[in-house]
Amino acid sequence: MSGEKQAAAAWLKVQSARGRRAAAPVVGLALLGTLLAIGQAWCAGSLLAIALGGRPRPIAWFLVFFALAALLRATLGVLGEQAAQRAGAAARARLRDDALTRLLAAGPALLRQSHSGALGLVLVDRIEALEGLFARWLPASMLALAVPALVLLAAVWVDPFSAGVLLGAGLLVPLAMALSGIGAARAARRQFVALARLQARFLDRVRGIATIVLYGRAEDEARALARAADELRRRTLRVLRMAFLSSAALDLAMAASIVALALHFGRALAGGRLVLPALFSLLLVPEFFAPLRAFAAAYQDRMQAIGAAEALLALPPAPAPTPALPIRTVEASGLSVAFEGVGLTWDPARGRALDDLSFRLRAGETLILAGPSGAGKSSVLEILLGFVRPDAGRVTLNGADIASIVPAALTRMVGWVGQHPMLFAGTLADNIRFARPEASEAEVAEAARLARVADFAAALPQGLATPVGEGGFGLSGGEAQRVAIARAFLKGAPLLLLDEPTAHLDPATEAEVLDSLRRLALGRTVIIASHAAAVHAFAGRRLDLRDGRAVAPVAASARGAA
Repeated sequence: MSGEKQAAAAWLKVQSARGRRAAAPVVGLALLGTLLAIGQAWCAGSLLAIALGGRPRPIAWFLVFFALAALLRATLGVLGEQAAQRAGAAARARLRDDALTRLLAAGPALLRQSHSGALGLVLVDRIEALEGLFARWLPASMLALAVPALVLLAAVWVDPFSAGVLLGAGLLVPLAMALSGIGAARAARRQFVALARLQARFLDRVRGIATIVLYGRAEDEARALARAADELRRRTLRVLRMAFLSSAALDLAMAASIVALALHFGRALAGGRLVLPALFSLLLVPEFFAPLRAFAAAYQDRMQAIGAAEALLALPPAPAPTPALPIRTVEASGLSVAFEGVGLTWDPARGRALDDLSFRLRAGETLILAGPSGAGKSSVLEILLGFVRPDAGRVTLNGADIASIVPAALTRMVGWVGQHPMLFAGTLADNIRFARPEASEAEVAEAARLARVADFAAALPQGLATPVGEGGFGLSGGEAQRVAIARAFLKGAPLLLLDEPTAHLDPATEAEVLDSLRRLALGRTVIIASHAAAVHAFAGRRLDLRDGRAVAPVAASARGAA
């Protein structure tokens, strides 16, 4: 067994131990239903024995008990299904919360290593695939032993030979499932890989549909997607084929037990003897194999869970706690920033992103981080945003180590405007309010005015209530940037981080955006990462970076300096 499979099996063992408590009500209800089923089998056998014997006997009590038992079994079945669904939903919520926590802790840096489509598959489909482990597999694995044991006790009481036949047939089922399960696990894992590839490819092509059309590659890409979809279809059918093999083995074992019992009781039934034991034993066969059938069906859930577990384990680890540092907040009326010998490495093969970087910025000051691409400017911002922690040195806000600040408090203190603002499908007002959902209509309108969103919104059919597409579809680059600036105005954070805020803008739009940013920067501590000359229109200090190091001490930069 490979290391990934061993880790996945160990992880599933831990998760199964946590899920057994939630599965206990399901198991208890099913056992009560089994006792009622045994009573129903006895009543049905008695009624048939009376009918075959031709002797009139009172049957009212048998009919009343059979009807009440049927009603109670139906009720217990509904309650058991509801309990199983609750157990599966609780497990999904817990696992998704854990996965999201790990993804958010990793921050945007994770997209440098993984495709967003593959990450979406892990958070949605693979966690959904784990529901069967908690809702079906865990109860079925316990009931596969408990229910047949109860049925065997009833069979032993009536006819020990019948119990032996059922036991022998039941032992064949796990053997057949083990043989088919090896192939099922491999097929399920390959099906997950094919699904991830198709989803990632499809997402890429949807995002780049304009490029595909412009270069005349639409038909080629459609054929490639068709091949990927066909590969997924073949792998899905292989999973189903393995499931059908397991079901066929169960049906054969059940048929063999019925034939063996029929031969055993054949002579006795011909002589009119042992009618009730024979009928009772035959009626117990479906009850004996019902939990084994559920176990066989749920076994596929376990095989799928192994593949899903490997994907979840590949996510970044949860952030390590920092018990040595007191968790605290920071006074937000003004923020000073200090980097003290900070080092950071994204990829050891590419060297250090930041190397012994130190600087101090007083509250209300502006710092311009200059340098070529890859110099470490964005790394400084990602540390301040809380997306990554430095490998060496420390970063402080108002003297407090950033690692000791409550994450929610850090989020409230930091505003950010990047070069590619993310806008969501919704109205302009909704996208501005994303920065502070509790903001009033008047506050949103004021932020739109300060960021000059109102200038172009006035010409739209519904003003700020005009819908925009996902990613800002329908807006120009400058308009989308103004929406991002409006978010920063609405949030009102004392520390403002700007990452290439005027990239890809024409000179006229760039001038308008810079004007809005200068108004936004008033009274705030500002750090600007850019190699564009236009941002040096900000009054502040300049720090030149090369290969993650400061190549010159922080120097004053007058407004308008190049």
